[in-house]
Amino acid sequence: MVPDAEFQSYYGRAVLKAPVWTHDIAIYLFTGGLAAGSALVAAGADLTGAPTLRRNLRLTCLGALGASTFFLIKDLGRPERFHHMLRVAKPTSPMSVGTWVLSAFGGLAGAAAVTEAAPLLPRTGLLGLGRKVLPAAGSASGLAAAAVAPALATYTAVLFADTAVPSWHEVYRELPFMFAGSALASGAGAGMLLAPVTEAAPARRLALIGAAVELTAAHRLEEGHGLLSEPYTQGRPGKLLRAARALTLVGVAGAVAGGRSRIVSALGGAALLGGSIATRFGVFEGGVASAKDPKYTVVPQRERVDARGSAKEKRHSGIAVDEDSSAREG
Repeated sequence: MVPDAEFQSYYGRAVLKAPVWTHDIAIYLFTGGLAAGSALVAAGADLTGAPTLRRNLRLTCLGALGASTFFLIKDLGRPERFHHMLRVAKPTSPMSVGTWVLSAFGGLAGAAAVTEAAPLLPRTGLLGLGRKVLPAAGSASGLAAAAVAPALATYTAVLFADTAVPSWHEVYRELPFMFAGSALASGAGAGMLLAPVTEAAPARRLALIGAAVELTAAHRLEEGHGLLSEPYTQGRPGKLLRAARALTLVGVAGAVAGGRSRIVSALGGAALLGGSIATRFGVFEGGVASAKDPKYTVVPQRERVDARGSAKEKRHSGIAVDEDSSAREG
């Protein structure tokens, strides 16, 4: 018997060209998710009457959005031409859709953040009228930003899954849920970190929801795709995602036990933020690792070809049996 041959590509070269994106994109994933999650939790704070939580998260959202925009533009080959992406709207392009989502969200989130300066205005004259008008405008802008936030949190997952990178493309079902859960958990973590315990209840509740969604999707991503889940469990990506899971669980504990302790709530919020960072870097590096190793491209292709061949043989054998039965009956 000839022993099984070890898989190799021509001259040991990769089949796919690895993504040229730098870690700026991983930071962009985190800051964009933080902006989206902060807008959602700020809207919840606005609806439940938690002004300190609302103000701090609106300002956090604006800061994270500015950082996200910076890292996105910085990673472009010609950063000075970023504005050209707004010349067209192409629904079939995740990058085009994401650019418009980011722009729309930025305007709404920026307006909501600016209105937090209303209490600083004098009480007389037109400025006094502004003290009354701006909070209402801020509430409307904040709620509108929260409505756009899910698209901002998940379009990057669609962008990754739309590539030929094996371990990004294969997890197209789980990745949007993972990114959405991570975004909500990070926004809630920021709220737990920045707001007093008496106002942080909405953040703690949303932290539990975000963490549950993220951990469920992460488990499916790491266990549900055979060979193509392997890059997420080995090497540096595996270490990052295990750290993300551990930090998220610590954050969940802080959300559960932080109702009476400001320190516990803050530590839980910091853990959720750390978990979200590790999640984004782990997914980013897992995809890059799968593109560099040719087995993650070729072996699944061969398995799909073999599966189609087996299905075709079964179909033809079924037709032959039916024809033979018909002949005997005749």
